[in-house]
Amino acid sequence: MATQKLYAGVKLRETRTRLGLTQKAFAEKLGVSLPYLNQMENNNRPVSTGVVLALAQEFGFDVAELSTGDAERLVTDMREALADPVFADAAPPIADLRLVASNAPALARAFLEIHRAYRQGHERLASLDEALGREGGTVQASPWEEVRDFFHYCDNYIDAVDRAAEHFVRDAAPEAAAEAYLARRGVSVVLSDTDRIRGYDAAAGVLTLSALASPATRRFQLLHQIALIAQNDLLEATLDFARFQSDEARAIAKIGLANYFAGAALLPYARFLEAAQATRHDLERLADLFGASIEQVAHRLSTLQRPGAKGIPFFFVRVDQAGTITKRHSATRLQFARFGGACPLWNVHRAFETPGRFLRQLAETPDGVRYISLARDVSKSGGSFQAPIRRYAISLGCEVKHAGSLVYADDLDVTNATAFEPIGISCRICERPDCHQRSVPPLERKLRVDPDLRGTLPYEIAR
Repeated sequence: MATQKLYAGVKLRETRTRLGLTQKAFAEKLGVSLPYLNQMENNNRPVSTGVVLALAQEFGFDVAELSTGDAERLVTDMREALADPVFADAAPPIADLRLVASNAPALARAFLEIHRAYRQGHERLASLDEALGREGGTVQASPWEEVRDFFHYCDNYIDAVDRAAEHFVRDAAPEAAAEAYLARRGVSVVLSDTDRIRGYDAAAGVLTLSALASPATRRFQLLHQIALIAQNDLLEATLDFARFQSDEARAIAKIGLANYFAGAALLPYARFLEAAQATRHDLERLADLFGASIEQVAHRLSTLQRPGAKGIPFFFVRVDQAGTITKRHSATRLQFARFGGACPLWNVHRAFETPGRFLRQLAETPDGVRYISLARDVSKSGGSFQAPIRRYAISLGCEVKHAGSLVYADDLDVTNATAFEPIGISCRICERPDCHQRSVPPLERKLRVDPDLRGTLPYEIAR
């Protein structure tokens, strides 16, 4: 393994300045030429072993200081900041970042401070814009956020697409109906040992599905392609109605609508609602009845908002192992933060610790609304030993007034106020003053800091 070269020009200059030596005098004591020292101080050359030994012998210098992690930490922090979409494709190469961290650490820290201020201001504007209902707002959402808001403000229920999917499978099981439709159009369905889950070649008339995917995933992807072929006009009309601000948002939304059709065909509204009520929303039984995955069932439950035939208003969320929300839908008063992760006190984060088990939680949000929340891990295998396993956790919940309709609420004391754990939405907008899991202060509250007092937090939030 190659030894990592040591560039420590800033440390060398700081040491020489502290000793009050000129470059010439310093070079002589280190036993190197003046040009060589100049190149080391400007990080054009690495610090040699002889210089390291001379520093220790001549000045009693602790050579460990030369390899402190400040520069690498700055590089890591700058890489994270430059991952912000605002920089698009402008991120400099890692070599440039190392030069900045080594030669101009103050500039690097100033850049990080500017980015931090930008993100805080962006979050503040976004939260204010959302609170004002986007009236007069000037912050333009990203295409992904625009699509997410479209489904959110539709209550995650698209009536025309939902009814079209239900009509499509009225006379046959979803998979049979899809294969019969494709056969009539001369399209053959082929299973292949490929990492690509789905691929459609319209010219050849071949739809390829991954044999490595689970049966539920293959059925879903089959129905997704049906939506793009059989329901293209309906999808395009729905997109016209939505009036997205960019082609990217429209393209993302079309995928979302095709996914919606697939879920609605796999789990047809009337039949699924009846089964959900009959089983008291038992996700495992519903998955078996409809040949779907638990995640698909939970997601579908959050869409049952047809006028005149509404199901229980559920929220549904999926998070990755870093706590980042990757899916979110809510027909309840509980909404999810636009930026950052979900509240760490929420049981969805603990689901990774208990794979294959459902976790139940009684929770209360700062507005006093009480919920029952169900969480479980979801692993998605790549289908082979070397393929990566994608791990998520999902949460499904509703207001506690619906607890009697849930099998998961049996034996829970929903009348006991102390049984409800306090959760929030996001630390930046949660005003609970003494939460032991708070990561950052709330945006709109003043802080009191007393160096002689320390409670759960190193500051107090003004009430």
